[in-house]
Amino acid sequence: MDNRVALITGGSRGIGFGIAEKLAEAGFDLVIAGRRSKLEVSDVILRLIDKGIRIEYFSMDVGDRIEREGLIQYTREVMGKLNVLVNNAGIAPQVRADLLEASEDSFERVMRINLQGPYFLTQKAARWMVDQKKQDKSFQGCIVNISSVSSTVASPNRGEYCISKAGVSMATKLWAVRLSEYDIPVYEVRPGIIETDMTAGVKEKYDHLIAKGLLLQERWGQPPEIGRAVLALVEGNIPYATGQVLVLDGGLTLQRL
Repeated sequence: MDNRVALITGGSRGIGFGIAEKLAEAGFDLVIAGRRSKLEVSDVILRLIDKGIRIEYFSMDVGDRIEREGLIQYTREVMGKLNVLVNNAGIAPQVRADLLEASEDSFERVMRINLQGPYFLTQKAARWMVDQKKQDKSFQGCIVNISSVSSTVASPNRGEYCISKAGVSMATKLWAVRLSEYDIPVYEVRPGIIETDMTAGVKEKYDHLIAKGLLLQERWGQPPEIGRAVLALVEGNIPYATGQVLVLDGGLTLQRL
């Protein structure tokens, strides 16, 4: 019961699983939220349990208000506390469409899941963290938003994704300001080109661009690397930095002459 508890959305695959692994290795008990059923992620759960921590899984859509409420209530019931929220769940557009052709349906879907969902999940988690802080001054809470280099790098064939991630960047600043009086830091981790199932469909494209010098570090990023960065933040190893952005992109966005 002394373990800290972390809630990770989209934590059963890709970047989310890389984060879950590193937090599990550090002794965090975990609540993993994802869209797949518990049966479908049974192998993932077993891999995390092997690390000696408690793990609970909740199947839900972060873009659904009722299911967000259910996730927080479930976490209260099974864990009794919450120290860390990692807003990682997100989707790409189903079709990469030029700005002149993109649909409102796609825009609304991406915004609901990538921006509205984590924004209001943070609201619910933050209220609970504030209550815990008021009851116990030694309580340590932390919120980490996983965004993307697409929050600042324009891709006109997936504008809705870029705008959603830019919104996450601003949400990080807003929540950092609001929660500062309770000493609950809020951070943004901004990954670049990470090798996951989400990027599998564009692997050939990025392999070519990387070979042509797109990055300073000429390779794909890996989910455990994002996990190590998140762990450093939630363990307080990068103090005095609430509201800041940690960019892990292999030098992609570094301006060069």
